[in-house]
Amino acid sequence: MAESYDLIVLGSGPGGYVAAIRASQLGLKVAIVERERLGGICLNWGCIPTKALLRSAEIYHYMMHAAQYGLSNEKPAFDLAKVVDRSRKVAGQLNAGVKGLMKKNKVVVHEGVGTITAKGKLSVKQGDKTSDLEAKHIIIATGARARDLPFAKADGSKIWTYRHAMVPPEMPTKLLVIGSGAIGVEFASFYNDMGADVTIVEMLDRIMPVEDAEVSEFMHKALTKQGMTIKTKSGLEKLEASPAGVKAAIKGPDGKVEQVEFSHAIVAIGIVPNTENIGMEALKIEAERGHIKTDGYGKTNVEGIWAIGDVTGAPWLAHKASHEGVIAAEAIAKALGNKDVHPHAMDKNNIPGCTYARPQVASVGFTEAKAKEAGYSVKVGKFPFIGNGKAIALGEAEGFVKTVFDAKTGELLGAHMVGAEVTEMIQGYVIARQLETTEKELTETVFAHPTISESMHESVLAAYGRTLHM
Repeated sequence: MAESYDLIVLGSGPGGYVAAIRASQLGLKVAIVERERLGGICLNWGCIPTKALLRSAEIYHYMMHAAQYGLSNEKPAFDLAKVVDRSRKVAGQLNAGVKGLMKKNKVVVHEGVGTITAKGKLSVKQGDKTSDLEAKHIIIATGARARDLPFAKADGSKIWTYRHAMVPPEMPTKLLVIGSGAIGVEFASFYNDMGADVTIVEMLDRIMPVEDAEVSEFMHKALTKQGMTIKTKSGLEKLEASPAGVKAAIKGPDGKVEQVEFSHAIVAIGIVPNTENIGMEALKIEAERGHIKTDGYGKTNVEGIWAIGDVTGAPWLAHKASHEGVIAAEAIAKALGNKDVHPHAMDKNNIPGCTYARPQVASVGFTEAKAKEAGYSVKVGKFPFIGNGKAIALGEAEGFVKTVFDAKTGELLGAHMVGAEVTEMIQGYVIARQLETTEKELTETVFAHPTISESMHESVLAAYGRTLHM
């Protein structure tokens, strides 16, 4: 006889396990199905361990430049194996934490490969054993995986995806990074700071193309200044791996193809949703380019089937998945009769994006160009870190904050930041957008001194011709 639940969550990444916890908090009987490790890609192979690597690279960078702070540090060095080991231990600690959260919230964990066999029915296969489960509702949270080059599959030896790049068998000497989104730029930053000669190849006309154009331009200059080679409007024609390294044929904007040799290559050209072999076809769950189509609450076209996270499309961010998980869990609880819960539809324009390179990048809402495309008349403010006392004291005076306002209403349309600690600072603007704040409230807000966040205030003032420190 099949085990019965109110909700089964297929996948335990930051969307899946958060959805399970929230549903349990609302009194539902919940199970979660995971084929690998609790916490999914983000916790085990993505967001968290990469930040541990980047932290090591940041400290190493400061060691290399200790003299700028009046300090001495002779012959700084690193042990790559120990750097990676620390990263894996951080991931392991959080994996154990998710296990504890499942137990605390009485979420039943089923380990194995889950397949939806019919509406409300799911089978879990682990080795030779198959278990049958049933539920009133099912959330698909199966995530995504790295996209391979069609002509050069990642081999884990010389051609890497992000997963290989987190546990490198050796330190690259000359590294090719294909793609300049957040993942590509973060790994380029890590390996460059650790001493590799890094080249970034991007097909579009600027790196970090989803960011504001001024942020992209700043990052191009900053990374070039750090020693990276950046090739935009360039494509990879061929990539061949050998025991000695990789040979790349790179087609430039002039149409000429350049042959360049590297020790290793990282492919960071996007993701592929994990929708194969989970039972979608039999139920005729609608998808577009592999991504499951949902409404603002996570509902699919099939009653009782929901989807959240990377499997539903951009933005492919852990915090987006988690928030979708909460929304879907609350919507399910409401559908099952809970009158005290009031789910809200997801507004993707209020989801912050962060890149944890050196320097960091963070943004929320419209870029200046997108705001104008949407028909807004805009007021734009910009304030450089060189005018901020805390940034100068930290030795981190390169960067800026840019804000975009509706000239008619004063609504904060978007905010874009580059420099030290901006991934922590962006939340101020995220809250402002969620509260539908105008420039008036931000102008009248007191910002602590000395903090880098004072630049946020100055950027708002600059949009209205009132900047004080520049």
